[in-house]
Amino acid sequence: MKSTRRGFCVGCSTAIASLAGSRFNSLAFGGQEGINDDILLVVFLRGGIDGLNLVPPTTHPDRVHYEVARNDIQVPLSGSNSALDIGGGFGLHRGAQRLHELYQDGNVAIVQATGMTTVSTRSHFDAMEYMELGTPGSGSSTTGWLARHLSTATNLPTEVVMPSLAVGSLEPRSLLGSDETASLGNVSSFSLQMGPGGWRSAHRTALRHLINNGSTQLHLSCSRALDAVDIVELNVEGGYTPDNGAQYPNGSFGNNLRAIAQIIKIGLGLRIATLDLGGWDTHNGQGNDGGGFFFDNVEQLSEGLHAFYTDMDGGGGTPSYNPRITTVVMSEFGRRVRENANNGTDHGSGNNLLVIGGSVNGGIYGTWPGLADEQLFDNADLAVTTDYRQVLTEILVRRLQNTAIGTIFPGYVPDYLSNGPLGVVQGTDLTIDSPALFEDGFENGTLNWSVTQS
Repeated sequence: MKSTRRGFCVGCSTAIASLAGSRFNSLAFGGQEGINDDILLVVFLRGGIDGLNLVPPTTHPDRVHYEVARNDIQVPLSGSNSALDIGGGFGLHRGAQRLHELYQDGNVAIVQATGMTTVSTRSHFDAMEYMELGTPGSGSSTTGWLARHLSTATNLPTEVVMPSLAVGSLEPRSLLGSDETASLGNVSSFSLQMGPGGWRSAHRTALRHLINNGSTQLHLSCSRALDAVDIVELNVEGGYTPDNGAQYPNGSFGNNLRAIAQIIKIGLGLRIATLDLGGWDTHNGQGNDGGGFFFDNVEQLSEGLHAFYTDMDGGGGTPSYNPRITTVVMSEFGRRVRENANNGTDHGSGNNLLVIGGSVNGGIYGTWPGLADEQLFDNADLAVTTDYRQVLTEILVRRLQNTAIGTIFPGYVPDYLSNGPLGVVQGTDLTIDSPALFEDGFENGTLNWSVTQS
């Protein structure tokens, strides 16, 4: 069977087996001239995290509005659950202590008041659909924004064993339409369990013969799945020990992050990974005085992200992976500014977007809209001042070197060059290929346009 321009390596099981172990690291999926070897990990917090309690005002003048709106569930300024200072009049929730350590080292950027600037919805389903498809206001796209990135990227190897990976029970809408994505529940279950070894070998051989007799997309997808299973099985036997003493939290989130780290280290050419963490729809019992259920969720998120960064920071003479890994943490919307009668928060609007990595410029970014009543969106929510696509565009261009923004985010008039990039990540600013959005275009690599809304 022929391999696609960037499909999984396709071949028989014996050929795959011959490439097992350390030899995969010599396939040079990165390091080739013109090849980009950066990795993007997207962590989606399902349910709408309360960003106002994750990053609350502390010494900012809006602290008084925050305390009035949240008499019971506010993050305190003193005591065991007091906010962790991050400067600029804001703090991090006490449950995010390990994330705070990464922030202090300059490896975390917090973009405040992010979301969708062109449409507003408090529906979980609609908001997640719009954001992951990359088409706010429209759920009709047959591809997600990450799938469109993969299809337009011109700087990836011609053959990749596993270009993209969705870890968890479901493949996200951001990868909708991608035929280059492997879905992985967990590493240990990513295998063919079909009886004793002799039976497993016979079944694999029979499946190969069956698949190789066809040339449809189904046959190709099955062949890729078998290849991925063969490779992962051969490389993960004997368990996995994280580097640098990293300790992932118990539970599926920690296990899934560990799996992604393991896949990266195998050297299969992974470029895109997605992971979900749910449990953020805190309508009641969110936790008073910075504690409770919300504290536990934030702690799990924080410890998982810290463990992943620590694990990927090199070890045993291996260089750190972190300079080429960018982790984005996003959610469909924030919560209402005012707590409800059940000591929780209802669906809101503006939120935080976190960017973590060795090539991240740490700090607080975005325009803070204010918490006074007249400054709130719909008299209830933190207003959105930064379109989430602006942050993703910067990562796509500066880190992944993909300039096809007009295809990845159709209909989006990017602020990336009109107002200048936010500067959350390091890298080179390239000319955006988005002709449908601009009347004039570019001269000498510099934007020279008049923008027309479509």
